[in-house]
Amino acid sequence: MGRDRSTALTRFPVSDARAAAAANAEQRLLPGVLVGALAAAAWAALLLWSASPYARYLDHGRWLDAPWLDELCRAVPGAAPFLAVGVPALLYAAAWLLMIVAMMLPTTLPLLRVFARVTAGRPDARWLVALAIAGYVLAWTGFGLIAHAADSGLHALAAGSAWVSTHGWSVGVAVLALAGAFQFSSLKYRCLERCRTPFGFVNARWQGSRPAREALRVGFDHGVFCVGCCWALMLVSFVVGMGSLGWMLLLAALMAAEKNLPAGRRLAAPVGLGLLLAAGAVLVAHAV
Repeated sequence: MGRDRSTALTRFPVSDARAAAAANAEQRLLPGVLVGALAAAAWAALLLWSASPYARYLDHGRWLDAPWLDELCRAVPGAAPFLAVGVPALLYAAAWLLMIVAMMLPTTLPLLRVFARVTAGRPDARWLVALAIAGYVLAWTGFGLIAHAADSGLHALAAGSAWVSTHGWSVGVAVLALAGAFQFSSLKYRCLERCRTPFGFVNARWQGSRPAREALRVGFDHGVFCVGCCWALMLVSFVVGMGSLGWMLLLAALMAAEKNLPAGRRLAAPVGLGLLLAAGAVLVAHAV
């Protein structure tokens, strides 16, 4: 009788402990499952898009190609003027968001795992992780708007300049050289260090008093520092063409390695040297 009562008393705490352990395990797995599903869906969408008749709206770059102006941002045939401009802009925005989710979101996995552990046990934990992801994407979307405005300005300049339209490769050389030089800058390394220390980053921004706002800030601030260390490499996609999935995979791998591998910080200089050599090679090829 005494043994049965003791068993009954200990059964429920054990069950509660198991339930808590299962919940914590789910929280640890959530970022990887969510990010993996989103990134896989984005890569699949980009692959299908690149093989579709609308691939030209995805392949917005290729400044090294000649003649590069023939297929860039072509207006919708036969459409009203506002649609002829608006539809390509919306398609470009969709392509940029897909690129961010496919290329950059997986690099945030260490931070999201830390954040999931910190918020584990809360009833709104899943929602908070989703808000952190949204904040990160929002930061990169802001950079995308700036990059698109600059790219559109260069297209407008090329349309009114015979020299630029026939020497579009010079823009590609300039972008490659800029990206290569930035790899050696102090700003690159300062932002990279913030991206490589997820626990301290989350700890400095999460108090739990305003959970939704703080979760969004964790993701947004991390996105800002990620833009700070990776913006130049992302601009290279405008040079090689955003529709080139092979180059996009390579750039994504480089940025993920820089941010997350133990020796990732040491990759910045070799990558920068490679970009500078590529810029010089293209310049020599067109100068000969």
